[in-house]
Amino acid sequence: MNEHYRDTRKIDPTRGATLGDNTPNDQDRVEIGPTRLAFGEWAAAGLQLPDLQAMRRYRWERLTRFINDRDYAGLLVFDPMNIRYATDSTNMQLWNTHNPFRALLICADGYMVMWDYKQAPFLSEFNPLVREQRAGADLFYFDRGDKVDVAADAFANEVRTLLAEHCGGNTRLAVDKIMLHGLRALEAQGLEVFPGEELTEKCRAVKGPDEILAMRCANHACETAVAEMECYARSAIPGGGISEDDVWAVLHAENIRRGGEWIETRLLTSGPRTNPWFQECGGRIIQNNEIVSFDTDLVGSYGICIDISRSWWIGDRPPPADMVYAMQHGVEHIQSNMEMLKPGVNLQELSRHCHPLDAQFQKQKYGCMMHGVGLCDEWPLVAYPDAMVEGAFDYELEPGMVLCVEALVSPEGGDFSIKLEDQVLITEDGYENLTTYPFDPALMGKL
Repeated sequence: MNEHYRDTRKIDPTRGATLGDNTPNDQDRVEIGPTRLAFGEWAAAGLQLPDLQAMRRYRWERLTRFINDRDYAGLLVFDPMNIRYATDSTNMQLWNTHNPFRALLICADGYMVMWDYKQAPFLSEFNPLVREQRAGADLFYFDRGDKVDVAADAFANEVRTLLAEHCGGNTRLAVDKIMLHGLRALEAQGLEVFPGEELTEKCRAVKGPDEILAMRCANHACETAVAEMECYARSAIPGGGISEDDVWAVLHAENIRRGGEWIETRLLTSGPRTNPWFQECGGRIIQNNEIVSFDTDLVGSYGICIDISRSWWIGDRPPPADMVYAMQHGVEHIQSNMEMLKPGVNLQELSRHCHPLDAQFQKQKYGCMMHGVGLCDEWPLVAYPDAMVEGAFDYELEPGMVLCVEALVSPEGGDFSIKLEDQVLITEDGYENLTTYPFDPALMGKL
């Protein structure tokens, strides 16, 4: 384990007026946080908590530096993930993804202003780095009707005024995701708009020390929830009557019990529904002697995404030989690709030199061989050689990046898919696999 990313703080969730993650111990926390169950499990595991005040300042300083490096006057974000990154504040995250009522402006001098739901300005007041709370960034038709252009003009004028106050004559503004009326209104105010996603994705790609500690805690909580899900799936077979949804619901419940937030997909299927991959779980009853494959896509404790995948054989007979071979091939695939990971390696070289899947698994292989992860699946994406676009990801790995290493071993025309995925930290001199959840020994041919 790379000690560069660790410190001496120990979990003590009951000490004085402050919790071990340096937040108020008042049982009235505004921001979403871990539960007593999670704190207790992390203490038993010997984990260290992040200092959330330090984590928030690290993110704010990094964003401000990226803004100035690009000579922008500021960064305007609507994406709930970017707002969470900059402020550690949430507000109805899933609803916000398709109703963009929230916005945050980070000026080049670091001054941050939040536009929030008009009844909820308090949701970011816990963070002193957010200097103002306002309302009025809701520029979608459902909320504004035929006067959305009027609202967009008022909002854009506020943005222009703030930039003039804090950034002098600079009119270069980076914006991540904005409704059409909003974009036109900003440009009508004389602002030159640049794509903000380039900035935010690269900024978020390298995690600070406290983000790594938060991810270790979130990973432990996720793997504990996965273990509960596996125990439930196995205990109900071969009696029958348990559905894919029944199994998936356990992961949701256990995630929430530990202060997790949501799961981005429903990728758990059984038996022949695993092939082709990307069907989502439903009411199918899992049969004895079948495979179950899943991808967590889980936004867990501290808002950290833990994106791991496993396949299990559920039954009282050994799995078929072709399934065992596919599993062993998948494990070899992710472990071989993982061995390429270290600082300074070009992302395109990972594509060019990756472990090749057998011909029978090529057509239905996964959409990427690796991708970044933090608050969700993030930049960068590492494509397979036949999908790599020259120059799209011509960058090098850095310490503090975290990548999910994928394998979908799915025979064309077959009746099963093996889905495997581990979450890996790039260290100063190599990598550390953060995922500890075991591979199914039956599918590995060890039973």
